[in-house]
Amino acid sequence: MSNTVLKTSRRNFVAHKGRMVLSAVAVLLSVAFVCGTLVFTDTMNTTFDKLFAVTNSDVTVSPKAAESGDETPDRGKPEMLAGSAVEQVRKAQGVRSAEGGVVSMAVTVVNAKNENMGSTTGAPTIAGNWSDNELKSMKITSGQAPRGPTEVMVDADTAKKHGLKLGDELRTIAVTGDTRAKITGIATFTVTNPGAAVVYFDTPTAQQALLGSADSFTHINVTAADGVSDEQLKANIASAVGADTYKLQTAKEAADANRKDVGAFLDVMKYVMLGFAGIAFLVGIFLIFNTFSMLVAQRTREIGLMRAIGADSGQVLKSVVVEAFLLGVVGSVLGVGAGVGLAVGLMALMGQMGMQLSTDDLTIAWTTPVVGVVLGVVVTVISAFVPARRAGKVSPMAALRESGTPGDKKAGRVRAALGLVLTAVGGTALYLAAAAEKAAAGSLWLGLGVVLSLVGFIVIGPLLAAGVVRVLSGVVLRPFGSVGRLAERNALRNPRRTGATAAALMIGLALVACLSVVGSSMVASATDELDKSVGADYIVQSESGQPVLPQAEQALRATAGLDHVTAYRQVDVTLTAPDGTTEETGLGATDPTYAKDIRRKMIAGEHAAAYGAGSMSVGSLYATKHHIKLGDEMTVAFTGGKTVRLKVAAITSDEGNIDKGMNYISTETARANVPTDRLPLPFMLLATAKDGQSDAAAYKSVKAALGEYPQYVVRNQADYKQALKDQVGQLLNMVYGLLGLAIIVAVLGVVNTLALSVVERTREIGLMRAIGLSRRQLRRMIRLESVVIALFGALLGLGLGMGWGATAQQLLALEGLKVLEIPWPTIIGVFAGSAFVGLFAALVPAFRAGRMNVLNAIASE
Repeated sequence: MSNTVLKTSRRNFVAHKGRMVLSAVAVLLSVAFVCGTLVFTDTMNTTFDKLFAVTNSDVTVSPKAAESGDETPDRGKPEMLAGSAVEQVRKAQGVRSAEGGVVSMAVTVVNAKNENMGSTTGAPTIAGNWSDNELKSMKITSGQAPRGPTEVMVDADTAKKHGLKLGDELRTIAVTGDTRAKITGIATFTVTNPGAAVVYFDTPTAQQALLGSADSFTHINVTAADGVSDEQLKANIASAVGADTYKLQTAKEAADANRKDVGAFLDVMKYVMLGFAGIAFLVGIFLIFNTFSMLVAQRTREIGLMRAIGADSGQVLKSVVVEAFLLGVVGSVLGVGAGVGLAVGLMALMGQMGMQLSTDDLTIAWTTPVVGVVLGVVVTVISAFVPARRAGKVSPMAALRESGTPGDKKAGRVRAALGLVLTAVGGTALYLAAAAEKAAAGSLWLGLGVVLSLVGFIVIGPLLAAGVVRVLSGVVLRPFGSVGRLAERNALRNPRRTGATAAALMIGLALVACLSVVGSSMVASATDELDKSVGADYIVQSESGQPVLPQAEQALRATAGLDHVTAYRQVDVTLTAPDGTTEETGLGATDPTYAKDIRRKMIAGEHAAAYGAGSMSVGSLYATKHHIKLGDEMTVAFTGGKTVRLKVAAITSDEGNIDKGMNYISTETARANVPTDRLPLPFMLLATAKDGQSDAAAYKSVKAALGEYPQYVVRNQADYKQALKDQVGQLLNMVYGLLGLAIIVAVLGVVNTLALSVVERTREIGLMRAIGLSRRQLRRMIRLESVVIALFGALLGLGLGMGWGATAQQLLALEGLKVLEIPWPTIIGVFAGSAFVGLFAALVPAFRAGRMNVLNAIASE
């Protein structure tokens, strides 16, 4: 009998292939997103692994204070070691060669038009010296290597992107000054360059231009003699120069450290994308569940006949599960292939944005297709299990009844009760989250409330459909007369199906609404805080996080029409409170005018008092935690500098979200206790125009003063607010794009439901056509049914999402983001858009219904 079951499953699968296509597409899209994410991130890992493997020497010697391969951009210079160290290392046993290297990422490179040649994707601009070690990853493909202070070489990717050629002039801006040089060579990466812009000088020029020292390097590249391992070479160097004198790394250790830094970013990207793939899978579950529920209902008579001739319930169940298995396999296999295509597409997109990824490095681990197929098959089978179990309970007597009789006319008291309980518990959890006094505890309640309320709405969907669809119909469908009433009855005929179809759309739109509320509230809160707290007219900072160079600061301070300029830097310290508690933190070191530029609410004392000699301020949260009051003394150990005692002269309120928790000292206090070569540069400048000065004229003057430094952005308060709005908007657009996959799957669900519903109502449609319903009216009826289902899902999703968003905002209020703003234009636009989604989803089913032969439809079983 098992062979018969298998044959029956295969026959049904092929017989209903048209009905299975949309369900297979849902599986395909979900699996493609998972596999595409894995292939894309694996390819990026491979790209960076190859780059790190060839760029590191056998042993790298760097200053003890330097992080692995990192800058200290807050000072504008990397850590350095003396040139004499090269000779020390060269004398170690087993060294074939030792070569001093210079590399800095605290630079900006501009062309003759003063345009920034750096990457726009966040990749660094790197300047260094051309050495033998660079030949491991690059080759000169045009011109020659730089040979003096007026010559520079650039990488081929940057040259191509910005149209640079031999003879063009580049200006390299560093803390040591500007260096102008003409391009004499173009070098091409022999491995993939993920997007960094790279320029090379000869060694003496790099030392002077990037380090300001003719006898210093940032690292030493050491090559082992034949037969000497990297580990042995590292040990020999440690013996020769002292184990704790320098930081020593083998090629593997350096590559692992670099890989760890990049891997953390790639892991975040991977898990975020997989999270959205999970949402698509969740939506797909409803599509597959609906498909099999309707197929089982339509085949009630057929299943009854199978039972009558001897098939038991287990065999019938197995028959439907096998169909689901076949669907899962087909959809998943196609999804794996589509995932590889998606990964290639993402690589091409990254290439357009400036991050070059070669298809030569395309990495498809054996686990990727296995994970995709297993996940797709398991999700499909689980989704179809309940309908399959229902099929197994069909009795032989069902063969005597009309096929297609809905099996869910009763909403189900147990289901309704369970849905109400889950929704109530979820609502309670959301209330507790909103009422929480600490963000950590509130976040747990929020997570629980989101999950339970979502599941509750899904379970209670059929019950809600009966009431909400009637209300929507009264507004949307009744104006269409009898056709509208027919569409309403069709939507209400099977509440479980309507609820499941709408739930798929509800999930995606709930997340859209939630994130829209949170994003809008963040922007509104930040804007409100700016209005209340910021007194400065202009804000100057780098988009890439680079510090403000002294020459740029001097240019701004020399600008006519400004009342004052405030430099804001952060110094690292170890802070000891009066209660003996010690912690490593940062202090805001600013000019005294900062008290005018930022209006901080005070708990005790005056903000200006913190800028006196031997004084500081602390935030109210820190003061409360450590029982600090005015006049108490703090022990402050400046990193790389002195340890002093400072008096608490002011306590600032931490109610707002600007500089929350920051403790302040004056710039002069920082200069007195930190050596000049260790003092961080400002990361932001604040400027205020003189009274009576035209804002437009002052703004123009400030922009002109910094025109030579395109790495810095000058904003007035209106610009700053718009920048915040744009940043949040870009982030939300990315999220909406990812959620678009779930919404596409939900649309497929509506299409599938309508298509199967049309098949289920074939005879009914034939009879309506026979008594005078026109093709146009029939198509309108199906479109209206689709619209009301889509609007039902949108109404539930948007309402639920706004509830989640409002609760999340209450938690953000604990962090200073106190303004709740509902983005009504977005909400209304999404709701209206859902009607168009319904219309679109109904196009094919309505067209097919309109083409039915009336007599054949009436004669159908």
